[in-house]
Amino acid sequence: MLFSDRADAGQRLAAALRPLAGSDPVVLGLPRGGVPVAFRVAQELGAPLDVIVVRKLGVPRHPELGFGAIGEGGVRVISEDILRRSGASSADLASVERAESAELRRRARAFRGDRPRIPFEGRVAIIVDDGIATGSTALAACEVARAQGAARVVLAVPVAAPDAAERVRGRVDELVCLSTPLRFAAVGEWYRDFGQTPDEEVVALLARAADRASAPTPVGVDVEAGGLGLPGELTAAGSARAFVVFAHGSGSSRHSPRNRSVAAALHRAGFGTLLFDLLTPGEAADRANVFDIGTLAERLVNATGWLLRRESLPVGVFGASTGAAAALRAAAAVGAARGTGIGAVVSRGGRPDLAGPRLGDVRSPTLLVVGGRDTRVLELNQRAKSALRCEKRLDVVAGATHLFEEPGALDEVAELAREWFTEHLADRSG
Repeated sequence: MLFSDRADAGQRLAAALRPLAGSDPVVLGLPRGGVPVAFRVAQELGAPLDVIVVRKLGVPRHPELGFGAIGEGGVRVISEDILRRSGASSADLASVERAESAELRRRARAFRGDRPRIPFEGRVAIIVDDGIATGSTALAACEVARAQGAARVVLAVPVAAPDAAERVRGRVDELVCLSTPLRFAAVGEWYRDFGQTPDEEVVALLARAADRASAPTPVGVDVEAGGLGLPGELTAAGSARAFVVFAHGSGSSRHSPRNRSVAAALHRAGFGTLLFDLLTPGEAADRANVFDIGTLAERLVNATGWLLRRESLPVGVFGASTGAAAALRAAAAVGAARGTGIGAVVSRGGRPDLAGPRLGDVRSPTLLVVGGRDTRVLELNQRAKSALRCEKRLDVVAGATHLFEEPGALDEVAELAREWFTEHLADRSG
């Protein structure tokens, strides 16, 4: 498996890690090359990102032989057996540890600045690197993470030497590795672009992740929808003074990592968000229900009304796949009047055709966003645009497929949504 660059590798690795999204993980990148990979993983899983800074302790005069590792918070993982066999004096070993401790503190300050280390005691720690050649550094990081209190340690890498993968597999709770090529010589040969990752890039990525994490904390709510209490997460509105309700696609839920990624971008722009389950667990088990656009739209109408009564601010809807059809049906039902309806709609990879003849009744300004390589859905959206009788636009994300998994594709969707909702919702509450 060949990766375009570290961002591409992170995007693909995130897909394999998606089952962990609901376990409240912390993603820890090994600096420097592991951080761009980890950034994409954290973004897709909606998880906090930090670096795990470790220093291996090498035996004096034989530094390639490690007698342990140290991490932040005074964590030490020492092999007493190697210490005994090294024959090194206590003074020499102490000198090595002092030097490595100073370097560890320097690196931690350089990468993280004044921000505190993200605690992961009792949580799932996903340790990410750009690849494994020998596994010694990755194993040291895993041992340090466990010593720092992680309840479960998952090591995730795009590529690894087969023997190294086998060596580390038995020493972590889970190894997630996309490729173990037999003819492995070096990690870099499995990337088209494997340029050096400068300290400045690590610092910038960590800062971006911290900005995302500083968004308002979501509050768990029961959304009233036709006599049901559907579980949701409500995040308060900021400077935009408007809300966006998310309507997920078939087979997804309020935990959708793609929708959560877009929601995070909207939070940074000052929007409040509501992510909620359109179906109960029992209903979601029946595949037919996820295509019952009428029921989904009705619940979206009810949820929008519930939010308007609670917050009295403009509301837009972001719909994905079949959720986009429900969003358009709901918009057709309630109109676009400020304070009483849906003020704007954004469709990501949507199926507007499933809204049927109600497309012509939509009055809410509507943005249709489709991947350039999602040819069938692109054709359906082109037809839907012709049927809409409201302010409308169709934007194509070049090179993207239906799920927008390509590097940067989902970021472009989020930016387009931010611009549309800013134009049609923000600062219109007066």
